[in-house]
Amino acid sequence: MSKKKPVILVTNDDGITAKGIAALVSVAKRFGEVVVVAPDSPQSGMGHAITIGQPLRLKKSTIFKGIQAYECSGTPVDCVKLAVDKVIGKKPDLCLSGVNHGSNSSINIIYSGTMSAAMEAAIEGIPAVGFSFLDYGYDADFTLSKKVIDQVLKNMFSGKLPMQALYNVNIPKVSTQEYQGLKVCRQANAKWKENFVERKDPMGHKYYWLTGEFKNNDRKKDTDEYALKNNFASVVPVQFDLTHYGLLNQIEL
Repeated sequence: MSKKKPVILVTNDDGITAKGIAALVSVAKRFGEVVVVAPDSPQSGMGHAITIGQPLRLKKSTIFKGIQAYECSGTPVDCVKLAVDKVIGKKPDLCLSGVNHGSNSSINIIYSGTMSAAMEAAIEGIPAVGFSFLDYGYDADFTLSKKVIDQVLKNMFSGKLPMQALYNVNIPKVSTQEYQGLKVCRQANAKWKENFVERKDPMGHKYYWLTGEFKNNDRKKDTDEYALKNNFASVVPVQFDLTHYGLLNQIEL
């Protein structure tokens, strides 16, 4: 008997028509049976939001030839929940999210719909990886991203990267010749210094537009920001337990 192919759930936060998810599907289908459930419109910055005040809708899509695919009216986390409960009907063997158009390194993971989808899978006991590429352009070249996805999946299925885990993978915006390989590292201590630009609409009413500058004050060489700056793809093992264990034995009430 031939070994049954693993079922791989693919989702994202940029929407089912984004180039990034097409790149992810093209590689993932070499490793297993791919099922796509992705938002029907961009959902960037949604974090771990779920839809509770309105109905969710699933619609079959033929965007990926030979791949079972659905577009969902909800958030990335909604997509994972519906995929497990209604589309696949069981836990897939692996969940892949992305490839996100833009960075999800360091503190960006908190706001990321891409990583929240992967994290939701991990909460359900499903191994998961979120992939992000440091190019926000709609027409970004995902050639290197495909190479990195292939490397990560080969390492997972061979046991070099533990399968029962959640990973945040960020890919530098460099050529394949400049690329230095995968680097397992920690999340850098960096954050956004935000600024809300005040403007007025044609009716003279005020509104605000969020802008900001990313500040990295973590200069150590074991971080994702250092890896990306030096042309490595960063691989950060992630957990969703937010307990501050260092304080547990220091607090007395």
